[in-house]
Amino acid sequence: MKTFEERLKRLEELSDLVRTPDTGLEKAASYFEEGVRLARGLEKDLSKVERTIEILVSEEGEHGEKPVLELFPELDTGNGDE
Repeated sequence: MKTFEERLKRLEELSDLVRTPDTGLEKAASYFEEGVRLARGLEKDLSKVERTIEILVSEEGEHGEKPVLELFPELDTGNGDE
């Protein structure tokens, strides 16, 4: 299986190919179909990563302490329990 980055690059290539004036209708439709499949797979991969990050960010530490988000303050829930 290709990496996320390789598949994203292919999706960008397909987007360019569909927009090329001399691409015929059938070929453009084929490129579009491949692009939709790639986009769905990439979206699924991103959702998995997002869920993993949400779990990691919300986990408590070994001793019950709240997670420290100093590196990513935008992820801090800001619930004022500090």
